Amino acid sequence: MSQDNTSDNACCERSFLNSGSLAFLLLRLWIGLRTLVTGIEKFAGTKVTQEPLLDEFGDPDISGAMVDIKSKVYGFAHYHGLPGPLQSKFESEPLIPNWALSLYAGSLGYILIILGAALIVGVLPRITLFLTGLLYISLTLGLVLLNESGGVAWLGIHLGLIAFALTQVKHNTLSPYNKY
Repeated sequence: MSQDNTSDNACCERSFLNSGSLAFLLLRLWIGLRTLVTGIEKFAGTKVTQEPLLDEFGDPDISGAMVDIKSKVYGFAHYHGLPGPLQSKFESEPLIPNWALSLYAGSLGYILIILGAALIVGVLPRITLFLTGLLYISLTLGLVLLNESGGVAWLGIHLGLIAFALTQVKHNTLSPYNKY
């Protein structure tokens, strides 16, 4: 009886549905989605349209009054690597040259999207997780320079999850690229 139980456990440990594989998949998907959506949000903007004010019956108001309706849109024209107030603070930071800030802010959204998508698909997860960790370290450095302790702690949690995921790459059986 114990031999069958042992062989069943060995079978499950090699299976792609073992708990280690599922746990790593959840980590990889969470980190990937978090990174991807953060990158996509760099392309978000607001579109304002005017529509007639409606009365209590849903008909246009007889005075012809118009209201502004704001809606969220995405597009290359709305790209902002860093929010305006942060961009201004970084521009006055002497440790970051303006050319480096421009390069960083200009590529941040694209890098987040590429790394997030690669993690979700499972492309070279060890390398992708490491690069994602380096990116979050760079974001942390910026917040340290601005003395934003809350953001630093928040990014520290993300970095801890990435580091933990790196220790669990050995369980990556649910990816077409599980060697690296």
